[in-house]
Amino acid sequence: MSPALKPTLPTLDKLGVAIPQDLDVEKVAKAWLESFSQFVSAKDTEGIISVLDAEAWWRDLFALTWDLRTFHGPEEISAFLENRLEETQFGGIKFIEATLDRPYPDLAWITVQFAFETGVAAGRSVTRLIPSKDGAWKAFVIATNLESLKDHPERVGALRNHLPNHGKWVDQRRKEQEFADHDPEVLIIGGGQSGLDVAARLKHLGTSHLIIEKQPRIGNQWRHRYEALCLHDPVWFDHMPYIPFPESWPVYTPAQKLADWLEFYAGALELNVWTSSTVTNATHNEETGKWAVTVKREDGSERIFQVDHVVFALGLGGGAPKVPDIPGKEEFQGQILHSTAHRSAKDHLGKKVVIVGACTSAHDIAADYADHGVDVTIFQRSSTYIMSTKEGMPRMMSPLFWEGGPPTETADRLDNSLPILFTKLLAQRKAATIHEADKELLEGLKSVGYRTNFGVDDSGFVFLALKRAGGYYLDVGACQKIIDGQIKIKNDSQIERFTKTGLKFENGSEIEADVVLFATGFDDYRGPIRKILGEEVGKSLTPIWGLNDEGELRTAWREVGVPNVWYMMGNLAWSRFFSKHVALQIKAKQEGLFGTRYPAPTVW
Repeated sequence: MSPALKPTLPTLDKLGVAIPQDLDVEKVAKAWLESFSQFVSAKDTEGIISVLDAEAWWRDLFALTWDLRTFHGPEEISAFLENRLEETQFGGIKFIEATLDRPYPDLAWITVQFAFETGVAAGRSVTRLIPSKDGAWKAFVIATNLESLKDHPERVGALRNHLPNHGKWVDQRRKEQEFADHDPEVLIIGGGQSGLDVAARLKHLGTSHLIIEKQPRIGNQWRHRYEALCLHDPVWFDHMPYIPFPESWPVYTPAQKLADWLEFYAGALELNVWTSSTVTNATHNEETGKWAVTVKREDGSERIFQVDHVVFALGLGGGAPKVPDIPGKEEFQGQILHSTAHRSAKDHLGKKVVIVGACTSAHDIAADYADHGVDVTIFQRSSTYIMSTKEGMPRMMSPLFWEGGPPTETADRLDNSLPILFTKLLAQRKAATIHEADKELLEGLKSVGYRTNFGVDDSGFVFLALKRAGGYYLDVGACQKIIDGQIKIKNDSQIERFTKTGLKFENGSEIEADVVLFATGFDDYRGPIRKILGEEVGKSLTPIWGLNDEGELRTAWREVGVPNVWYMMGNLAWSRFFSKHVALQIKAKQEGLFGTRYPAPTVW
């Protein structure tokens, strides 16, 4: 982001304008688009800049850069256009629709959606126009999203298989999954939602794939987590590609129910999966460009695949469980475990439990303990962002991802069209209304000594998720248990050491415990990749997750600093949306259509 520009909201007061009552939205949108299209066709960068606001943003989602990039202000946008206009053959612009949107009384923009083409692909843009004092409307945000590759459409709808299959399907599926006489083009490590999503996208693009899953069943990543686990995102946000959840699906999905759905999904979409299998190593053949990937199966046999691409789909839990190194562990006479090894409160009936950590897993597990009458204390190392799902989710997700919202694909385009750093300004407004709605809950927590915060720059939980994949709890009942004393809180000092019977703190206080459970997240996501690729190749791996200077997530949904090795991750919504981009990048490489990636500088 240009150092001279800071993100601001284009409020009507700031712009010094009012929205006319007789505004012809479509006429304004088409007039702007005609000018923009003419400048694009002429490869006239100065002309394009002339129809943009002085503080405009341009977010490209793999359409013009083969990357996730955000440019802010005329200087950055000009440099981007000078580099990419000619090479990508951006053009073919066609109007789709325009609406006047007013997210707040003092904010208004015309949202224009248009189709476009590049030399090898088709895309969709969501562009937001704002008024100026001279009556002109200019683009404040342009987003260009990669939608498809020319001549390589998804095999869905009219392009599905139209031939009847009498008695051959079972044998065909067995042979397809065995890969007895050939290798897949893409090998995917991990069969959670991100692995399944990218496999489904690849399959519908006609690219062969094989998922390697170490668990004996698809869904076990969710099935064997702690019993109290339930999604805190609503169902409208969590649909998977091609097969949405049924209309009767609950708003918040229990983990075991999701596990069964993932298993069903893999079967229904005929995804190729080897369960009870592990990738032990992968080496790159410089001559052929392929990766030799060794897979060990449950019976001890090994198979070496020669594949074009390797996708690590290990998710946010891909790193090893993170457990702080606290002195005295060897003296402690109780049980020490990480949240990933915990199953149920019933395992510790009659025990005293201390949970180290105070975010989602900690609260879920603590609430389960409280429901079973277990003496449980949360040790809160630092403050936590709290938002109730009752008050927060409707405000956060509506109208895009709520009952009566638009089709999921439309909602995804709109939601991902805003630059992340700009969305913080909107998130701050939403967070303020949520704080007020949760006021009684937050004051109750404060009264018992629980420490809260309002997120990064008072923006709520989303930027905590983007920056550190944690630091918050979306409350579904644990907070009231804390207020009522069913879950105790300890946060007046840091831990000094274990004792034989519990924990001692730096202020001299002690707490007894039979069980110390660490809900402390995961180590570097690159750890499992290094084990497979080797330490030497591992030195080239770029950081995964966290925001770069442009506000884009690092490495996710792209190559990991090593050719044709990808990292696929995210919650159900991000996996749904960005799996398409990963699959399209891979397909483009397979077909010789992939251009030059235009990446942001790596932030290590």
